[in-house]
Amino acid sequence: MSTLAQPLPLDRDGAPPPPVGSEDLEWVVEMAHDLRSPLSSILVLAESLRDGRSGGVNDVQKRQLGLIYSAALYLCAEASDLTDLMRGSDRLADRSPVSFSLSDLFDAVRGIIQPMVEEKGLELVVRTPQPDRRLGHPRPLSRVLLNLATNAIKFTERGRVVIGARALDTARVELSVRDTGPGIAPDALPGLFQAFPHGRLGLRQHFSSSGLGLAICRKLVAAMGAELRVDSLPKRGTRFHFELALPPAGEE
Repeated sequence: MSTLAQPLPLDRDGAPPPPVGSEDLEWVVEMAHDLRSPLSSILVLAESLRDGRSGGVNDVQKRQLGLIYSAALYLCAEASDLTDLMRGSDRLADRSPVSFSLSDLFDAVRGIIQPMVEEKGLELVVRTPQPDRRLGHPRPLSRVLLNLATNAIKFTERGRVVIGARALDTARVELSVRDTGPGIAPDALPGLFQAFPHGRLGLRQHFSSSGLGLAICRKLVAAMGAELRVDSLPKRGTRFHFELALPPAGEE
């Protein structure tokens, strides 16, 4: 079923806004690129303080520093998403699959989002299959899971977020992020993976209005040879999932 293009939003005089030129887009890209340096500094400092490298911190301060770290990481990811999307980057940095641990990858994602989960009083469930060591592309995979999990936490007020992986056969694994949030309006689903949607801001209850994160996630999942899918019911929650070829890596 085809989806009709959404109309451009009108300005106060009832006329559509002027088109964005290539120079404007390049300026936005450069600004997003420049934001990553100070954000990276915030990440390093917050992590150093949280780990007590500059002196002792109490539990409350450790949690607050964890929130600062998570917020800075989210902004850094948004800047990277914008830069990658506008420059058309949808290729994997590592062309050949490498051996990695699924549980280590999931633990790293959990460590980043745990402060946000605790701040909102949510339950976080992480499930990984056996065998643990697989052949694949851990860096884009962790980026996709982190992006999906961060959004799930952001828009879930009560209940839980589940990050899971289950073996479909000896070589294929289904990965998913599920939440108990408000769900996504049915009329927003057809254009959910489009970046910079027009005229649908009121429908984007589950993600930011720019849609950058989902657009990048879809490109990365496609580059890994899969398709990012979504199942959602209003007031029941949302589940993003995709199937990847992750054959066992064997013992090392």
